[in-house]
Amino acid sequence: MTSCEAPVFDRYGLQVFWKRRRGRDKLMAEIRRAGIVHSEPVLEAIERVERRHFVRPDDASEAYDNAPLPIGRGQTISQPLVVALMSEALAIGSGDRVLEVGTGSGYQAAVLAEMGAQVYSVEIIPALSDWAAANLRCAGYRNIELDTADGFFGWEEHAPYDAIIVTAAASRIPRPLIPQLRVGGRLVVPVGSNAWDQTLWVVERTHEGETSTNLGPVRFVPLTGDGQSAAG
Repeated sequence: MTSCEAPVFDRYGLQVFWKRRRGRDKLMAEIRRAGIVHSEPVLEAIERVERRHFVRPDDASEAYDNAPLPIGRGQTISQPLVVALMSEALAIGSGDRVLEVGTGSGYQAAVLAEMGAQVYSVEIIPALSDWAAANLRCAGYRNIELDTADGFFGWEEHAPYDAIIVTAAASRIPRPLIPQLRVGGRLVVPVGSNAWDQTLWVVERTHEGETSTNLGPVRFVPLTGDGQSAAG
């Protein structure tokens, strides 16, 4: 069952009506108050996405908290502020082709779709890939293509991409992703060997090679798969 199909009750047994604006208004006020995301298209996309569609039914009462939430299989749905920050760092426009490594519940893919991107998303865990597909379908997103595979190696079939986003922490920059970017395209990826030593990097492909920018500390679950194991 997806979150948007399930009746939602809070812990006192009263049904929660998520159509109300209060939860999203509070979330957006907190994101804006943080002052680190300035792109209005990104902020508007975050506001339009019903995050409740992408959390487990038992966590629906916390769907609009500015915090990560568990989604099973040791994975999480990212904090909305971090989703906004990474989405802004991609520097994409409407019609751009974006590869996401780590579909999770489908939330980040939905935000990118709201920004007008054509999204290709890869998830290594079959159960999460199936759940994300159901969530996105239920939420009405149709311009997102999904695959179940080791995203460390990308998705060459649809390359080159205008941007690539990795939603789990790699032990080092996933080198197979760089050639799948167009020149001028950006890879946004958290890098670090443990949860307490991760930083968010933007790698831009250039004619001469690439440039890298450190956006500061973050905290993500680790990237999994054969590629990541070999890289480590």
